[in-house]
Amino acid sequence: MRWRRALPGALAADGRYGDGLYRRSKTKLVITIPWRYGLESRQLRYFVTVARERNFTRAAEKLRIAQPPLSRQIQQLEDELGVALFDRATRPLALTDAGHLLFEQAVQVLDRMGEIREMIRRLLEGDKTRFAIGFVPSTLYGYLPEVIRRYRAARPGVELALHELTTLEQFAALKDGRIDVGFGRIPYNDPAIHRTLLRNEKLCVALSANLPLAARKGSLRLEELAGHPMVVYPKAPRPSYADQVLALLRDHGVKPPAIHEVRELQTALGLVAAEAGVCLVPAQVERLRRGNVVYRPLDEPNAVSPVIMSIRKGDRSPEVALVLRLIKEIYRKEGIAFGT
Repeated sequence: MRWRRALPGALAADGRYGDGLYRRSKTKLVITIPWRYGLESRQLRYFVTVARERNFTRAAEKLRIAQPPLSRQIQQLEDELGVALFDRATRPLALTDAGHLLFEQAVQVLDRMGEIREMIRRLLEGDKTRFAIGFVPSTLYGYLPEVIRRYRAARPGVELALHELTTLEQFAALKDGRIDVGFGRIPYNDPAIHRTLLRNEKLCVALSANLPLAARKGSLRLEELAGHPMVVYPKAPRPSYADQVLALLRDHGVKPPAIHEVRELQTALGLVAAEAGVCLVPAQVERLRRGNVVYRPLDEPNAVSPVIMSIRKGDRSPEVALVLRLIKEIYRKEGIAFGT
């Protein structure tokens, strides 16, 4: 016995109109399933799971839904088709003739939908390269914006994503594949991550324009800051740039009367403007102008903060290579020694 499709609008042998599926035996037409119905992939998936488990309770558990909604979905499917798909008088459940037919077709449909989704995903990935960069905020005041501009110009067809992340968050994002390269400041090692020192950036002091030290036009020494509260950032997660600053103060024997830990750079500069303390920041932050805040260089040879590029170990993608090449080109133009 086999199923055939009746012509649209034609009267089938069982008295039903066409545009449907029917099965003919050697002696008579057994059943007709209407062709025009609103099936959903979810209903087909539910039906196939019940058919395979031959039990509503086990199927519901496998689908991670309650049994009553599952039973209602199957009943709605049967109402839509106009046929019974299961013989509920048997234990375990048995498929009716119509159920067997739908099961065979539904499995093929679901498999085909999965193949289509995969083909579309591959097509999109093949047509458009995606590249994601993670960064700590202070790197935006340096040369990272220029790197991004040049990268966009060199790769106009690449979908570029930017993510503000701490150094440790960048490690997790690299491992998860959420970013492809990260720019941070913490010299932290991870066996799955390859790190390249781009340069050591000098630190400067951000202080209120009303402080006597602000009247000085030259460099300051760390010991001159000993009488002022110190604002450090970020407060979390640790280790962070804040720990670099605190270690630098300890190494020079500087003990501020108070230390204010805040979450981000903007907050730190706000406290500086309010004369709540002074703050050590990377020199490039001086480009960020804020009312009542001035910047003075530090006359300390080891008062530096590294700028480090992180990638997945073994990643030899052309996009990563291009970013590194652009950085070296910018450094040469600016007279900055790479890696020191």
